[in-house]
This record gives sequence, structure tokens and C-alpha cells, in this order.
Amino acid sequence: METLDKLFEDTLRDIYYAEKAILKNLPKMARKANSTELASAFETHIEETEGQVERLEQIFEMIGKSPRGKRCPAIDGLAEEAGEIMQEAKDDMVRDAGMLAAAQAVEHYEISRYGTLAAWAEKLGLSDAVPLLQATLEEEKLTDQKLTELAVSEINVEAGNAAEKNETNKPRAPKKVAAK
Repeated sequence: METLDKLFEDTLRDIYYAEKAILKNLPKMARKANSTELASAFETHIEETEGQVERLEQIFEMIGKSPRGKRCPAIDGLAEEAGEIMQEAKDDMVRDAGMLAAAQAVEHYEISRYGTLAAWAEKLGLSDAVPLLQATLEEEKLTDQKLTELAVSEINVEAGNAAEKNETNKPRAPKKVAAK
């Protein structure tokens, strides 16, 4: 990668791979969600992601390249982390909190990538690509905001209640009294 246009193409392939991976993982997360609101958020984002993939394919066409992904270790790691949470969390609400946090980590990655790509597209004079990248960037920011609101209003509250319930059911060790 000796030029900005090659770096742009490489990063475009990275996010294309990431979006395809997200499309594979979101349905699993929607099925595992205990909260109907969280499941709905995941399902809504599936539809948005499909549109984002279409936009990326349009950009590939603009630059005269075939839409092809490049393995993205970052998204693979985030997907693996989400998978572990889905498998290991015993409490439904704790699982929801973990999946929501994993989804937000993905959103933050995407926000970073799309912001960078939009700036590079502008610098490269890819004026038709800029609004497509900006549209996706705004969708990702809005999704992150909705997930934050869901976390604060419901998911983290319920997960915290589950933790408190589990704590009250555990036998407590006697308190040690300090000698005077």
C-alpha cells in the first residue's frame, strides 16, 4: 500500500468483510436475546447492514473493483468475544448485557472505519462515495445511541437486578471483627 487509494481499497475490503461477518452473527444474537427490545434492535440492524453492504458494493463499482472482503482480525475477535458471552453467560439478562456490549464494540469499530473512509474518499475526490459512507456512518452512530439507551433503560438494570438476586441467595461469610 503505497498510495491513499490503495489504502482506501484495502480498508473498504476490510469493512466489507466485517459487514458480511456481522450479517452472519446478528441473527444468532437476536435468537439468544432474552429482551424483546434487544432482539428487535438486532433484527433492525440486520436490515440496515444489508443496505450498508449494498452501498459498499456501489463504492467498489465506482472505483472499478469487484466487491471482495479481506479478512478482518478485529471483527473476528469481536465476533468470537460475542460468541463466548452467548455460550458462557448463565443468566439471561447478564447474557443480554454482554451481547449488547459486544454489539456496541462492533458499532464503535464501524464508526471508526466509516469515518476514516469518508474522509479518505473526500481527499481522493470520490465525491459520489462520500454521501454513501456518510449515510452508513450516521446509521452506525444512531444504532450505537439506541443500544446505549436500551442498556441504560433496561438491559443493565435487569442484569444488575439479577446480580443482586444472586448475591442475596449466596451464604455470606461471617464478618471479621478487628481486635482492639
